[in-house]
Amino acid sequence: MFEQNPANRASSRPAQRRGTERRRAIVDAAEALLVEQGYEGATLKAVSERVGIPITSVYHYFSDRHEVEAALLRRHIGKLDAIVAALLDEPGPPTLRDAVDVVTDALLNYFRSHRDCAEVWFSGRSERIQELVHEFDRVQGERLHTFLMERQLIVTDTPSIVLQLSFEAGNRFFDVAFRAVPTGDDVVIDEARRFITAYLETYSAPPAVQD
Repeated sequence: MFEQNPANRASSRPAQRRGTERRRAIVDAAEALLVEQGYEGATLKAVSERVGIPITSVYHYFSDRHEVEAALLRRHIGKLDAIVAALLDEPGPPTLRDAVDVVTDALLNYFRSHRDCAEVWFSGRSERIQELVHEFDRVQGERLHTFLMERQLIVTDTPSIVLQLSFEAGNRFFDVAFRAVPTGDDVVIDEARRFITAYLETYSAPPAVQD
């Protein structure tokens, strides 16, 4: 007897749809501003002007700019997750260095192709963004740990934390690279490859004995 009146349910749907569309428009505007003007230019005031709504309306959907950035970053993390998963579903690279290169190249190419993602990832770094990045590192570390174990590139008792630390270390190198150069400093990225490869090779599995 407490069910909502069907007429009320029907009337709420357009409002919900408008709310979803408005949230998407706000995040889209932030994405465009980050690409055009960088992190400093993508303020909530600029976002509200781009969407064509009062800034008070933006606050109705997002408590602050960091929540907008988090919504945008979740989009990119979903895409990055799919990219890494697809790479690791392919026939395995023959060496640890190859595995490091494959993942590094994928992330580097993505950040270079999506400036808005790089701006939020490396310039924003609010507490919420840090949580999302840390979770990304954890998930990808577990995925790469399984991948390397299955291909017998690391010893069977390698702790999963080793791969999470590898991702977090790589993140720090990327942070330095993208703060130095908007498209990522190649010298720093190459140092990241060397650093992470050398670390993982301390856990490398011995070569299989040929009959």
